[in-house]
Amino acid sequence: MTTEPTAPSLPREPLGHPHLRRLVVGQGLAAVVDALFLIWLTLFVLDLSGPGMATGFVLVAVALPRAALLLPAGVLVDRLGAARVVAGAAWLRAAVLLALGALVTFTSPSVTAVALLAGLLGAADAAYFPAALALLPAVVPTEKLPQVNALVQGVESGGDLVGPAVAAGVIAAVGFDATLGGITAVAALAALALSTLIRVVRRGEGARDGAGPDANDEERFSSVRALGAGLRYAWRQPLVRGMLAAIGLINIAVVGPVLVGGAVLADQRLGGAGSLGVVLSGFGAGSLAGSLTAGWRPPARRGWTVAGGVAAIGAGMAGLAAVTHVVAATAVVSLIGLGSGFLGVVVVATLQERVPEQLLGRVLSLVVLATVAFDPFSYVVAGVLLPYGTTTLFLVCGSAVLACAGLVAASPAIRSLR
Repeated sequence: MTTEPTAPSLPREPLGHPHLRRLVVGQGLAAVVDALFLIWLTLFVLDLSGPGMATGFVLVAVALPRAALLLPAGVLVDRLGAARVVAGAAWLRAAVLLALGALVTFTSPSVTAVALLAGLLGAADAAYFPAALALLPAVVPTEKLPQVNALVQGVESGGDLVGPAVAAGVIAAVGFDATLGGITAVAALAALALSTLIRVVRRGEGARDGAGPDANDEERFSSVRALGAGLRYAWRQPLVRGMLAAIGLINIAVVGPVLVGGAVLADQRLGGAGSLGVVLSGFGAGSLAGSLTAGWRPPARRGWTVAGGVAAIGAGMAGLAAVTHVVAATAVVSLIGLGSGFLGVVVVATLQERVPEQLLGRVLSLVVLATVAFDPFSYVVAGVLLPYGTTTLFLVCGSAVLACAGLVAASPAIRSLR
């Protein structure tokens, strides 16, 4: 099985080596593309078809292949190597965006045509996300994983914070065609930067491949067996199982209630639906602060800080039940973002350090799946609880996350993390 070599020793500074700079620039630009394109796609479909089901149809066309292909993509990462999959997925993104740009510029596209190309982007995302996470340990020294994860996730949080306003402003100034052209150019730059890393992680592979048969060599012949091996490992390891369960529960209890319940809360208590954008910007700011804090001040007792991060999210959710002013709501949502950003860096860095190299792509694909696959269930939870009022919605969801924090603290595998 082809795997990435262990990262060499590099300078003390997080970006003290050109390989690290190209990694952060490439993944950072890719995150900017994600943030800008989602807003572009939403506004373009609204302009194309008007308000209605079309926008939801196109967004589902992106989400379904992304969720469905994540686990097979994890197998692909472990077989081909993270660097190759990252580069291939990044170039596929750029090519699909270029095709979409040509379609938009030279034709009058139908919603179906846009949805099909958007679905290809979802498939590229399925390969890119676990591969991007698995690439870091192949390039970054182990002791620098928290810092580099913080940089990459900080850029993602920054994109979520300013991306909607930037995308909407650029579209208003230069139109949909030129904006998509700019997004495509950024995607190509990201792919170019990430492609240069293939040579970095290829070094040493020849010697390793000739050293002897891999213990899991039979998995080459069955993707199903390879996927099963990854699932069994994740289930049998209390640390991995506990972290995946916590991520999944937080996703169910937070995403839908904050977006759906937050819109109702803004309309009923915070002065109108327009205040929702201000409140959600607090989440982006908190997430950015949490990511950078986890990277630059790595916790000495990771287990307890993981439990504390989950508790911060739960406290923030419960706190939304009592807010009556937009400033208070923004501060509370910032706490949720702070916990989320902090956990994102600590959990990912921990798994990158501890999961065996030959299983890393599959385990990280489960992490990505846990963050995106439960969104529909989260919206269902919000829909079921909203008729009882936003106070009930946020108290129930906050209590569930706080209970999860208690279970995390009670887990010896997580609590003993250093």
